[in-house]
Formats: sequence, structure tokens, C-alpha cells
Amino acid sequence: MSLRLSTVILPYRRWQEGGREAWQRAEQLGFHTAYTYDHLSWRTFRDGPWFGAVPTLTAAAGVTDRMRLGTLVTSPNFRHPVTLAKELISLDDVSGGRIMLGIGAGGTGFDATALGQEPWTLRERADRLAEFVPLLDRLLTEDSVSYEGDFYSAHEARNIPGCVQRPRLPFAVAATGPRGLRLAARHGQAWVTTGDPRLYENGTPEQSVQAIRGQVEKLADACAEIGRDRNELDKILLTGFTPDRGQPLESLDAFVDFAGRYRELGFTEIVIHWPIPDSDFAADEKVFEQIAMEAPAQLR
Repeated sequence: MSLRLSTVILPYRRWQEGGREAWQRAEQLGFHTAYTYDHLSWRTFRDGPWFGAVPTLTAAAGVTDRMRLGTLVTSPNFRHPVTLAKELISLDDVSGGRIMLGIGAGGTGFDATALGQEPWTLRERADRLAEFVPLLDRLLTEDSVSYEGDFYSAHEARNIPGCVQRPRLPFAVAATGPRGLRLAARHGQAWVTTGDPRLYENGTPEQSVQAIRGQVEKLADACAEIGRDRNELDKILLTGFTPDRGQPLESLDAFVDFAGRYRELGFTEIVIHWPIPDSDFAADEKVFEQIAMEAPAQLR
């Protein structure tokens, strides 16, 4: 099984000061997809520049031709399905049908309180995602949608002409819990994981592989519950959040060894962060580019 290699470009640079060049270079390097984070602000980047995901992807669509583009991930923390659907249909049109929506429950970070609300509990986030994803599915596939739910409503929401991609642009559902995995099985074209966060500080790479193997098995069970072939779902690993941290980007051999372990678990796509100096995502740019150009051929 071949393994696709993608990247995530954080939206912290002005478009005219390196932002545009990063997306263009990502396509030149042959990445399958270039994603960006969909946050209002994020962690250590909160007090510096940070731009919106949808405008950034729209601009990226205008300076690239082949590479797929997407969010990793969008959440209900500050999004509503009706307005998001309109933006996604527009973005899919501008890009010529190259958009992937990564979507998840979100967390308790800055996005969770930016609109003035109290942070939702884990259960509350799961409840909202369970309503958000099916409604967004309908909004992207039906010309007119009316809906009254516990958290979201739509009244004759029109989305003509729909997505360029049919029946809609693909969803990559980020999940590790049973409810999220069931959402991925039912509505996703892909599933996303960052590993087990409990292992990040004190776990080992071997424990991480084992934990993610367990997640893959639970995803297979969720697919089996609804009679879906587990192989229909792409499996995406967003790197940088396992105990390996930045080690896989230290050399081409280190990355091929790292990615090969996850290919054996059935993963179809590995996502690496575009290097950011003086951050958790610092990496040698020459090694990064070597990995981008040479690793996919070694992982076929």
C-alpha cells in the first residue's frame, strides 16, 4: 500500500511576506494535500499574527493548480453549519474541487471562549459534533435544508449549486472516542488521529504505535456496526503530537522508518508540519524538503 505525504502550513505569516511562497513551494515539492489549522488563535502563537483558514485556503487555491487543500481541523467551537457550508461550497468552487474538510469536536483552548461562552465539556463538545456533522452533510448535498436541533437550526438554507466534488467535498473526521469514531464511519471519507495525548509527555514511540493500533481497531468496529468496509476510509496521521515529536524530521531515514510503522497499521496519509523556526515545529528545511521529495517513493 502506498502512503501519501501531506503538510500543514500554519497561517501565521502575512500573504506577501512568505505566506504565498509556502503554499506554492508545497505544490512544487509534490505534497498530496496542504492543510491549515482552523483556529481563531492557537497555543504559543496566540500573541502573534494568525490568519483565518477559509481566506487563506481561498488564496492558496488561486496560486496552486493540482495540490489538494483543506482544514485540519474545523470544529463547532466558533463555526455554524449553515454559514460554514456556504463558505465551503464557495471554496470548493474556487479551487476547482480540491477541498477536504477536516472536522473534529475541538478543545478547551482559546477558540472555546472567544465568542464569550464558557468552554464546553467533553460530552458537550461530542454532543455538538454529533449534530454538526450530519447537518453539514445535508447542507452540502441538498439544495434547500430546514432543520431544528438541540444546538443548530436551519430554515430553508439554500446551497445552490452545491460542491464541485459530488455528492460533496470529503470529510476527514478527527476522533478517538466511540461517538466520534461512529461519526467517522458513517459520514467520513477519511479519519484523522494525532495519537494518544496521554502519551505525549512520558510515553514511548512503541506505546504510541500500540495505542494508535487500538484506535484503528475501534474504527474498524464502528465500520462493521453499519456494514461499511473499513478500507473505504482513508486513515490520516497528523504528526508532531506523539512521543516521537520532531525526531521523524531529523533525517530521511528516520522519517521513512517512522512512517513505515504507521503504513503497516493501514494508514494512507501522513501529515508533517511546515517548519517554523523557534517553535515546536522547528526543523531543518533542507531535510524537510528531502523528505517531501524522496520519502513517498520509499513508502510505496
